[in-house]
Amino acid sequence: MIKKDVITEAMYNAIRLGATKMPPDIRKALQLALAEETDPMAKKHLEVSLQNADMSEKGNGLVCADTGFPMFFVHVGKDACVEGSFSVIQKCAEEATARATAECFLRPTMVHPLSRKNPGDNIGAGMPKVEIIFDREGDGIEIIAAPKGGGSEIFGTFYRMLFPADGEAGIKKFVIECIKDACYAGKVCPPAIIGVGIGGTADLCMAMAKKAALLRPIGVHHSDPEVSRLEKELYDSARQLGIGPMGSRGINAVLAINLDVAHTHTAALPVAVNAQCLVGRRWIAKIDGNGNIDYTGELK
Repeated sequence: MIKKDVITEAMYNAIRLGATKMPPDIRKALQLALAEETDPMAKKHLEVSLQNADMSEKGNGLVCADTGFPMFFVHVGKDACVEGSFSVIQKCAEEATARATAECFLRPTMVHPLSRKNPGDNIGAGMPKVEIIFDREGDGIEIIAAPKGGGSEIFGTFYRMLFPADGEAGIKKFVIECIKDACYAGKVCPPAIIGVGIGGTADLCMAMAKKAALLRPIGVHHSDPEVSRLEKELYDSARQLGIGPMGSRGINAVLAINLDVAHTHTAALPVAVNAQCLVGRRWIAKIDGNGNIDYTGELK
């Protein structure tokens, strides 16, 4: 049985590391982008971002000051057993988030949407966001902590219900327009990771876009060859917008474009876009059935 205190500790460390360590696939992608860019301002933006990440790993500040929305994606093994039932995981996330905020690893950015009252600990209705997915073998739990920056969520979220007749051309047009709008003037802190959801219901479409942006390693493509082809075509098109790092002139407006799809109504063609900023914050805690925890920045 996995103890509640073990889950809380794993969540705390995962989100702390997510705020202070750049994932290795993100670092590699930014280094490749730096080698490609020729505009001095574009190169400087990337150099500073990588320098910030180096300093953060040494205990000097955070990868980025805006730690945004505290989010946890929890993958559970079919034989996993949790002290107090799986209902305790939300409470564990709240305790971990409050501690990380108190220790200045998270900035207290969550407020009530109407009163704008800030509780100061990032805890409130719906926050931290926790999604539990029962999709693993074995008796362990994998926790992906993703403190998602405000800029990428505020300026990088789009949804449109297209007509089926709009087809692939309509999807491409909408996605490229969204990327241009999001990356112009550096609003989402590009080069961004762009997640695109196609199909399903409106909420499923949006959820697919967010997970595609947050939870897929750079360079991994969709298993469906047709979807993978569309990812590549959109990525190549985005590189021709003339937008580079932080909205400067360049070619790296995006690090990746990741698509996911779901069956939808015959009269519908929903499309959603969600951006993740260039630091790509996420870290993983893996708990085995005996309560041992392993931390990694490598998504599988």
